[in-house]
Amino acid sequence: MASDASDREEFNLCGPSHLTTVDWANEDHQRCVAACLVQGIYIVERDRQLNREGSEALAPPWWESFNFKLIRHLKDDADFSIFGGIFEYKSLQPDVVDSGVPRYVIAFRGTLTKADSITRDIELDIHIIRNGLHRTSRFEIAMQAVRSMADSVGASSFWLTGHSLGAAMALLAGKTMAKTGIYIKSLLFNPPYVSPPIERIANERVRHGIRFAGSLITAGLALSRTLKQTQQPRQQQLQLQNLTYDPLEALSSWLPNIHVNPGDHLCSEYIGFFEHRGTMEQIGYGAGIVERMAMQHSLGGLLMDAMGVSNAVEVEEPVHVIPSANLIVNKTNSEDYKDAHGIHQWWRDDQELVSHIYMYK
Repeated sequence: MASDASDREEFNLCGPSHLTTVDWANEDHQRCVAACLVQGIYIVERDRQLNREGSEALAPPWWESFNFKLIRHLKDDADFSIFGGIFEYKSLQPDVVDSGVPRYVIAFRGTLTKADSITRDIELDIHIIRNGLHRTSRFEIAMQAVRSMADSVGASSFWLTGHSLGAAMALLAGKTMAKTGIYIKSLLFNPPYVSPPIERIANERVRHGIRFAGSLITAGLALSRTLKQTQQPRQQQLQLQNLTYDPLEALSSWLPNIHVNPGDHLCSEYIGFFEHRGTMEQIGYGAGIVERMAMQHSLGGLLMDAMGVSNAVEVEEPVHVIPSANLIVNKTNSEDYKDAHGIHQWWRDDQELVSHIYMYK
């Protein structure tokens, strides 16, 4: 029943009332619509849990208001919860194909703290911490949907979007496709960056020092592991010659839109990540090589590997590492963590947003 819903589930109470007409060439409008579609996935799962059907369902206005139709639910094979969905834009005319309107959008929700879904969602959150999201059945379901869409309509005809856990899913799917030369427009909200919240340290020099030390340690452990795996001198020589090879270069042309809030410790480290990379490149060629090597490995995984704890954490490139991005930072003061992490901030029109494009060189 509608009376059981919170205000943020009802589109007419908390949706973007300012967006009466969508200008698909306007990036603010694109962000707003994408955030609403993700909210629609959150609420369609709540509709399922609370048996809200027909006129009692609260989810449809979140996509129908923008002329979309939900054509497919993406369901987890463990708890059967709806974690994503595929939206189709209705009445798309041939003369507006190039206007910025996506024919389809694949959206993923984040963790839903309700009894019917929280256990599985938390399990996925732990997989992100252990850098093992790619091994989960939920991601495989998501990846199959993305590949199928790319094969059937082409990468330029659809978007990827998600919030929190869902942003990590969309990011990993987008990275997987980008490694094959297929670049999908992606709008990612509060994607988790697995790291201590260094960005919250007030002293800039201390922040830089911690990140610099982390890069050195990670690169050193990665080099040690590489040489350990190639015991023969000739193999070591060849491996050292290959250290200049950069697997992230294949991703450098993909430019996802990453939306973060400094008050959200789960994603705020993206701010420092990109700033630190620029600082390392400015220091000199050697520092740049160290940072590139560090980016390709998980420090936690390398430490566990060095201590002989196998399979505790994946060693290779973490999900959150992305070489290029359009980073959108919400500078508006947040009341609390819930406000800083919430999807609702991204469809509002009273937020102070600052964007910066970081290209991998």
